[in-house]
Amino acid sequence: MNTVIAFIVIFGALVFFHELGHLIFAKRAGILCREFAIGFGPKVFSHKKNETVYTIRLLPIGGFVRMAGEDPEIIEIKPGHRVGLLLEKNEVQKIILTNKEKYPDARIIEVEKADIEHELVIKGYEEGEDDSLLKSYPVSKTAVIVENNTETQIAPYDRQFASKTLGQRTMAIFAGPMMNFILAMVVFIILALFQGIPSNEPVLGKLTADGSALKAGLQEGDVVNSIEGSEVSSWQDVVEIIRKNPGTELDFSINRQGQNLDMPVTPEVKDVEGQKIGLIGVYSPVEKSPIKSISYGVKETYFWTTEIFSMLGKLLTGQFSIDALSGPVGIYVSTDTVAKSGIFYLMKWAGILSINLGIMNLLPFPALDGGRLTFFAIEALRGKPIDKQKEGMVHFIGFALLMLLMLVVTWNDIQRFFL
Repeated sequence: MNTVIAFIVIFGALVFFHELGHLIFAKRAGILCREFAIGFGPKVFSHKKNETVYTIRLLPIGGFVRMAGEDPEIIEIKPGHRVGLLLEKNEVQKIILTNKEKYPDARIIEVEKADIEHELVIKGYEEGEDDSLLKSYPVSKTAVIVENNTETQIAPYDRQFASKTLGQRTMAIFAGPMMNFILAMVVFIILALFQGIPSNEPVLGKLTADGSALKAGLQEGDVVNSIEGSEVSSWQDVVEIIRKNPGTELDFSINRQGQNLDMPVTPEVKDVEGQKIGLIGVYSPVEKSPIKSISYGVKETYFWTTEIFSMLGKLLTGQFSIDALSGPVGIYVSTDTVAKSGIFYLMKWAGILSINLGIMNLLPFPALDGGRLTFFAIEALRGKPIDKQKEGMVHFIGFALLMLLMLVVTWNDIQRFFL
């Protein structure tokens, strides 16, 4: 149960901050954001604040921000339609399509012309008035269309995604992956603040209760001067000597609070991936510094970013097969393993997953953020956008292929871990 909770919290947080990036920069650009959703499928929770409906949906496999203009806009009001109009200060605030009898104060209009994207006007003949008198009704930019008791805010063209500059659209899409990198960096900074930053000084950190270091009399804080007469200047030197001498007694020359001591220590023999190495049960030394914690967070984010790109390169060059990929099932199993090691390891795992999500979304693949950014790059080169129908078809095919890949990876995970 703890693993389930950890998985939901981690995955939910990664998706939440990713979509939050899209939402913040879309709103900054003036785009009407109709919905901010975590998950797909039927709504489990829904709350409307200002213009946006915030929802949690049944299937926890992602999320989305529904921006005005990305999908076909609301129902077109055509000539001949009978609609109800509720006016306030001479502007239409509500356009009622159905159940008009519930709005006795509404003016019933037979539409002659309606433009609620550019001109923001409805022209028509009012019921009960002179049939030959064509009236014009200005529409408020925040007016809503009411259909079957459901209100949907109109989206004037200047509130739609396509109306924004190339830079604003690019930033609204790029902000999702960007937030994943920022989240990872913040997680690594928090870890450094609580755990400390690994130091390369030849000083012993915490000792394990069952390690040979504690049994030999070594203590946390001991400074290692030399091992077997070989001077050491860094923690890396200490680790290398110990690993290369499994089961061999080593003479440690240490300094403890100004006193020089010699202590024999025999590294325990451990088998790691078929290779025998020595371990004495000592953690690396750490130091705590708020300033250095920020630097550590940046360095860790950069390190894992390069590592993931390196693995992607090996996948593309055939050094890894598709069987090496993991989907939600594989991530769940790995989360279960990491969760047993403690909250700090789980936080580090979340940071790595956040970077992975950011990188995956930046790949120039249709239906992903990277695919959309690729179309923006082509638009910048051409000087005009690609036809929306053609772009939509490419994204649709890409999404179908992405779902197929997800099924294959998930099936491989099930076979690997449960069959």
